[in-house]
Amino acid sequence: MILAFQLVSFTYIWITLIPNVCAASHIRMTHQRCSSSMKQICKQETRMKKDDSTKVRPQKYEQLLHIEDNDFAMRPGFGGSPVPVGIDVHVESIDSISETNMDFTMTFYLRHYWKDERLSFPSTANKSMTFDHRLIRKIWVPDIFFVHSKRSFIHDTTMENIMLRVHPDGNVLLSLRITVSAMCFMDFSRFPLDTQNCSLELESYAYNEDDLMLYWKHGNKSLNTEEHMSLSQFFIEDFSASSGLAFYSSTGWYNRLFINFVLRRHIFFFVLQTYFPAILMVMLSWVSFWIDRRAVPARVSLGITTVLTMSTIITAVSASMPQVSYLKAVDVYLWVSSFFVFLSVIEYAAVNYLTTVEEQKQFKKTGKISRMYNIDAVQAMAFDGCYHDSEIDMDQTSLSLNSEDFMRRKSIRSPSTDSTRIKRRKSLGGHVGRIILGNNHVIDTYSRILFPVVYILFNLFYWGVYV
Repeated sequence: MILAFQLVSFTYIWITLIPNVCAASHIRMTHQRCSSSMKQICKQETRMKKDDSTKVRPQKYEQLLHIEDNDFAMRPGFGGSPVPVGIDVHVESIDSISETNMDFTMTFYLRHYWKDERLSFPSTANKSMTFDHRLIRKIWVPDIFFVHSKRSFIHDTTMENIMLRVHPDGNVLLSLRITVSAMCFMDFSRFPLDTQNCSLELESYAYNEDDLMLYWKHGNKSLNTEEHMSLSQFFIEDFSASSGLAFYSSTGWYNRLFINFVLRRHIFFFVLQTYFPAILMVMLSWVSFWIDRRAVPARVSLGITTVLTMSTIITAVSASMPQVSYLKAVDVYLWVSSFFVFLSVIEYAAVNYLTTVEEQKQFKKTGKISRMYNIDAVQAMAFDGCYHDSEIDMDQTSLSLNSEDFMRRKSIRSPSTDSTRIKRRKSLGGHVGRIILGNNHVIDTYSRILFPVVYILFNLFYWGVYV
């Protein structure tokens, strides 16, 4: 009986508890599955929130600066007073200056300062926000351009060299790194002893003085340069900033800013390459005054060589300069030097002509040539450029006007004369210099003094005027 009661109780418990246990295990498994899926859902939501936060960040900046709420195609304070835009410049380098193209290339940092209240934002720490070039396209910036520029560009390595800084009160700083090639109207009348004044001019392209007022931010201190900036051809004497107005008949008056710099040319290069060779050629042409007037090949070749050399120097200088229609200082010096060289050639032509006329008069008067104007020596020297004694080796190199008389004198010459000829031949070298000095023309004598004196006076006048 007891056994039957225990069996009935066990069966009841089994039937009652087993479904509950199965249900509990099922609920536990379901909860575990739900918790794992919820974790995945939470992770996905967290990831989406992070993505949304990264996307929302620039939108927060745009909302903070009210970029979408304003029309930045219009200048600040449109319809009111002109917006003041301050400028300051830091010159990094003057890259090149070209006389041929009459231009210069400059690299510098250009900074703009203005206030746009539309960009003001609340800030507890009063800190500014800095942006790169991507925000420039969404706000208003001054449209500064360079007057008389040929080429210009903003550096873009590794990114565009543009910096925009916005302060909480709406003050804006825009900084650009720019290289500009602009015209420089040069005056070469004193070249290469010249000083050039060049300027880079800044102006707004669209906004006249009624809409935009350009000014130097810090006055004369708005223009700064590198401490060790130098050029190969020029000394940089001065950098200065100035301002003015420009008028256009169709659009009105515009504010214009000037970056002025004064350049003085190095003279030493041109002294070595131009002036000193010209002086040497002029002095070389004077050597012909000391050569015997009968040495035609020597004096003519020397004169022609110096003339051609001076022409080469003039051509080389002209090729490196613009084709201006006025005389330069170097042209004056080279052409005067060429004129001195040319006069030395003309001087010998006059000496040679007067010598021939004098010999013809002497021959007509006496019927023979004097010892000074021995035809044998004249013709021999004219042939080979060397002096010959009238009684030495003339049988081989000279041509006499009277061949019969020459043959007669040669046939009756005694043996004692031959021995005397040998002695004179040995002492000939010591007499050649004295013979040449005594055989010079009066024009050569005066030219040896007159040419150097006049050329020295010209140099004193030239360097006194141009230096």
